[in-house]
Amino acid sequence: MTKQAGQFAASHYEARASAYVESTVHSQGADLDVIIQAVQGRRLEHVLDLGCGGGHVSYAVAPHVGRVMACDITPGMLRGVQDEASRRELSNIEVRQASAENLPFEDCAFDAVLCRFTAHHWDGFEAGLREARRVLKPGGLVVFVDVTAPEDAVSDSWLQTLELMRDISHVRDYSVEEWVGALGRSGFSVEGLGRSRLRMAFESWVARTQTPAERVDGIRSLQRGAPAAVKERLGLEEDGSFLLDVTVFTVHRA
Repeated sequence: MTKQAGQFAASHYEARASAYVESTVHSQGADLDVIIQAVQGRRLEHVLDLGCGGGHVSYAVAPHVGRVMACDITPGMLRGVQDEASRRELSNIEVRQASAENLPFEDCAFDAVLCRFTAHHWDGFEAGLREARRVLKPGGLVVFVDVTAPEDAVSDSWLQTLELMRDISHVRDYSVEEWVGALGRSGFSVEGLGRSRLRMAFESWVARTQTPAERVDGIRSLQRGAPAAVKERLGLEEDGSFLLDVTVFTVHRA
């Protein structure tokens, strides 16, 4: 991420941080269960929660590992994570401000890198993946989770447009094919893929990002005018709620 892009994303989310700490959608889900299961039974001393946002990965894995480094570009997110970790009496969570593309950690610093719902904000997608590989110890655990784009171009275009209108810091939801290719070029091999669909309740979806009313109206106008095939692919409901594809990538250093 360029310095300018990083500052834009950080400033955009500064006032929205508490909504992500408190978000029900982010605090649960089958993908979060997969992450918990992946760390259980392993001897993981130092874990990186990359792009921690509201810190839900950190809270979930902290009881099962030695230390968690919660890293994010937004200072307000990190303050929220610190406060929530203290409230939950999770004393093994630390925070550090940094962009995914320029991590302030030594090579091979972490036993695991966990990254959930953040890569679609990175200005430099593959640069962030390469940094994740750099700071991971050989043989370490890596799990990436993100929204993934539909395979067909029409539904992809509609989803990206709706995402950007809702959140002007959005960069791109990548397809599974794009993820697998980028992971390979960044020095990872994919061990497994887990796919699910996540319902986004429209009102809370736009409330979290404090989307201005005129853009909310624009989103609803686009949704109402969408082709039938797009409405079906996105599981679009009358009130604007819809379904996102979520993919869990379990990978290792190639």
